[in-house]
Amino acid sequence: MKSIPIVSKKKTTVVAFRDACIRSDGDFIPIILSKEEEAISYFNYELPEIKIIDFGDESINAPNIMKVIHEDPWLLFGGIIAVVSNHQQKTELEKQRDPNILLVLRRPDFEANADRILKILTQNKQFLFNRGMQQQMNTNETGSFTSDNDPMDILFYCNLITSYLYNTNRIDDEGRSGVQGALMELLLNAVEHGNCKISYDEKTEWLAAGKNMLDLISAKSKEPDAINKKVYIAYDISNMRTRISVRDDGEGFDWRKRLEGELTAGLHGMGIKLAESFVSSVSYNAKGTEASFEIANIRDSTNLIPVIMQEQQVLTFEDRQIVCREEEDSNDLFYIRSGKYAVYVQRKLVSVLTPNDMFIGEMSFLLNDRRSATIMAVGSGSLVKIPKMEFISLMRQHPHYGIFLSRLLAQRLHRQSTQTVQIRNELAKVKQELDAMKANGI
Repeated sequence: MKSIPIVSKKKTTVVAFRDACIRSDGDFIPIILSKEEEAISYFNYELPEIKIIDFGDESINAPNIMKVIHEDPWLLFGGIIAVVSNHQQKTELEKQRDPNILLVLRRPDFEANADRILKILTQNKQFLFNRGMQQQMNTNETGSFTSDNDPMDILFYCNLITSYLYNTNRIDDEGRSGVQGALMELLLNAVEHGNCKISYDEKTEWLAAGKNMLDLISAKSKEPDAINKKVYIAYDISNMRTRISVRDDGEGFDWRKRLEGELTAGLHGMGIKLAESFVSSVSYNAKGTEASFEIANIRDSTNLIPVIMQEQQVLTFEDRQIVCREEEDSNDLFYIRSGKYAVYVQRKLVSVLTPNDMFIGEMSFLLNDRRSATIMAVGSGSLVKIPKMEFISLMRQHPHYGIFLSRLLAQRLHRQSTQTVQIRNELAKVKQELDAMKANGI
């Protein structure tokens, strides 16, 4: 059960969303926020992963709410579904390419598709509401999405994946543009030419008339031959690289012939070459119904720094340089900007910390105790040093950071508990095997 805030005073919009939540059988709880201050306070203290903001409601200062999010994107990043009044406002908002915005919908489209939006969120809860948990546990994140041909679904999944990779520090700004461009081209090709069978001439005529291609896709996707066809998006994300594939239910095409062509300006016909221009390599299955690309993830670095730490002292470390020593009488907190850091307890390596772990020294910081471990840089890196009294002063100004720190510790405890259970299960399995061998006289 997840709470999703909607910031709006428009009765029809609020009722449509609230009723859709009721029909979700308790999967989602609507939080109705009608004031700017109320919304900002809720975002700061509840840190919702999904937010619905009504940009078309003139009584809601949506740009000011977005300004607060942009001022502290490290804490308030996440998926925003934007509701707008008209097509012009939709176009202007989409041009901003904000990494937080997953979808921009005109009011009638949002109200008509509220159930569908919640259905997509329901199908992808693990991806949306456990952001980066697998990354912190050093396990691969693999999964898939099944999308309808509707342009709304295509835009949502494209923005969802690129936003996730950016906000979990797998790609930087340049990488986000590349992945988003390549993925959008492959998704549109899968829908247009694969499932909806839109011919080159048909598309040329439509675009020459100055019409929006998404409107043609929307109309074609409702035809009998296309209505039941799907687009399948699979992802495999490790610490080193990300692989994404897109498959359609069409008849395939001669991709080899298309790749031999030159990238030339025109109304269209450049999708495959454009996709290759965004990422280093795109591969296809023999039939031409599936395309895949792979990118190298950025390593041991973070895109965003908490706003309350941006004015603090930054320390740089070289390979094997000591950050702090076990039993040392200090309780500064360190925010990990880049690099890897080995943790030694009684001269034994117990773990390695990266930007995914966010902090070094939170135990001595909170307990006002001596250092419980020696921390040593593995390669070069940088940390933000925050003296305890300064952090306490900062938390007085930004009290929601205290709540976030508590959540972070709870998340680490959950991760350690999960790992403990896994170790216990492995030990139990080994014991069973030894008992079986003993019983068989081995």
